[in-house]
Amino acid sequence: MPANETLPPFQALVDEHSRAVGAFLRGMLGPDDAEDALQETYLAALRAYRGFDGANPRAWLFTIARHKAIDRARVAGRQPVALAEPDLVAATEPEGDSTNGEVWSAVADLPPKQREAVLLRFAADLRYREIGLAMECSEAAARRNVHEAITKLRQSSEVKREVRI
Repeated sequence: MPANETLPPFQALVDEHSRAVGAFLRGMLGPDDAEDALQETYLAALRAYRGFDGANPRAWLFTIARHKAIDRARVAGRQPVALAEPDLVAATEPEGDSTNGEVWSAVADLPPKQREAVLLRFAADLRYREIGLAMECSEAAARRNVHEAITKLRQSSEVKREVRI
């Protein structure tokens, strides 16, 4: 966006992306830390908003949110762990089926980059280009992280099914 154009009101940006950013942070940190990280994300975004070039505000916000999640995990002396299913993800299974919860539990066990990529793709509904921007990697690396995560989730699911039988 050229410097002479005006950015949309900051509140409009918050309103449009708040739910997806919150779902991503809940998936990374759990519900308690996510609320604080969401506030920190929007404070940091507000401070940087005048210098923002307007290109892809969604990826810009997720980059800030990702950094806040990493900062909170670093301060706590632990890696980010998905503790709660992001509420943005609609259950595809009928009520009472625990499959959806099992999937998010398995996502919590993924390596950090794969977990982030899965949350950004499926909880926040970002495109691979936006995932790459948010994770500060290429679109190809974002695709690879999601693909490898899905492969691991499938393998984990197959092992659990074999154990149950």
